[in-house]
Amino acid sequence: MAGSDSPKPQKATPPRLSANSPRKPLQVMHISKKNEELQDEKKTNDLNINQQNASSISPPTSPKGITPPLKGFVPSEKNGLDPEMGITMEDLLGQEEKINEANLSRERQNDQNQLGFASRSVDDFDFDEDEFLAALDQNEPIGNTGEIAKGKVIGVESDGIYVDIGGKAPGFMPKKECGLGVITSLKEKFPKGLEVEVLVTREQNADGMVTISCRALALRKSWENVKSLEKEGKVLQVKINGFNRGGVTCDLEGLRGFIPRSQLQEGDKHESLVGKTLGVTFLEVNPDSRKLVLSEKKAGIVKLFADLEVGQLVEGKIASTKPYGYFVELGGVSGLLHHTAVTNGSIRSLSEVFKKGDPIKALITDLDPRRARIGLNTALLEGPPGEIVSDKEKVMSEAKERAVKAQTIIKNKDISSSE
Repeated sequence: MAGSDSPKPQKATPPRLSANSPRKPLQVMHISKKNEELQDEKKTNDLNINQQNASSISPPTSPKGITPPLKGFVPSEKNGLDPEMGITMEDLLGQEEKINEANLSRERQNDQNQLGFASRSVDDFDFDEDEFLAALDQNEPIGNTGEIAKGKVIGVESDGIYVDIGGKAPGFMPKKECGLGVITSLKEKFPKGLEVEVLVTREQNADGMVTISCRALALRKSWENVKSLEKEGKVLQVKINGFNRGGVTCDLEGLRGFIPRSQLQEGDKHESLVGKTLGVTFLEVNPDSRKLVLSEKKAGIVKLFADLEVGQLVEGKIASTKPYGYFVELGGVSGLLHHTAVTNGSIRSLSEVFKKGDPIKALITDLDPRRARIGLNTALLEGPPGEIVSDKEKVMSEAKERAVKAQTIIKNKDISSSE
């Protein structure tokens, strides 16, 4: 073909730029500049909208007293926005903050009106200090550990009962805490509506429920009663209900008391005492360790002390001689005749006056039932000082008559010491 030998068209080559020819700005830079202009235009439109909203509230004034831009005003260098005219970008930003605060306040007011809240000032609230304290008392948590509370039974379950004690939730009393001893029927002992007094043993949980106990309150009152009885120092009658290797047990004020074998009159046959009633007194009362130890022997001493008084003339025998005096057996209880109370004279040795087994008459000058101590005196029976050493038989034979005069001296001494 004729056209096959024609040469093929060649591609056009772009012209080369010379080194000195000016370069055109990159398209990327052009795009970035355009984005910046769009962002500035958006900020300007937002500012105009805020100014339109603020026009209904109050027209702001610039710090220098110059009228702010009119509606639709677009700040720019062309409009002469510079510090020399008194209007700065800080002024416009301050106006924007005020406008935002006003809008937020208006929105809150609208929300309150929709909910039915009337706008009230602080003076409109009649709430004095007394009402405030009363409100605190009403909302105070009920049921701190160790407190005593009163309430009514509102429910009975197989594992315990529920008592309304005035809290946001009822108190729960486990079955084992419903009282002392064995409880066969909770419904019979705690019918609904029964008023009870309980002790809070555990504070309220997340649901507001506290754990309460009738047993713990009864035990607390029992220990208080026992402590009071101990101070009185009286002899109590208890019934023996059990025994072990160390002694016997009994019940006192709902508490378990223990009498050691060494404190029993018949300690060798303590098993036979079960079911019998014994007169006892206290050896140890400790609520913290729950120890209640009693003594029958000490009760016998307490009975003897009940028949004794200061100034009384008693008869006995010398049980033993010690460096500090004589121990005198007084029929179940012993008294101490101190060496300073033997005579008003001087003696070289206590063996000069009395020996073990000698009969003796002496005056009681001190009584301590709790410690089972009796203080004796023979010097008050003397005529001249040292008479009991030189003529002991005469002093003992005239002891009854001489005791009358000595009792007057003791009585006057007690009166003067009490004053």
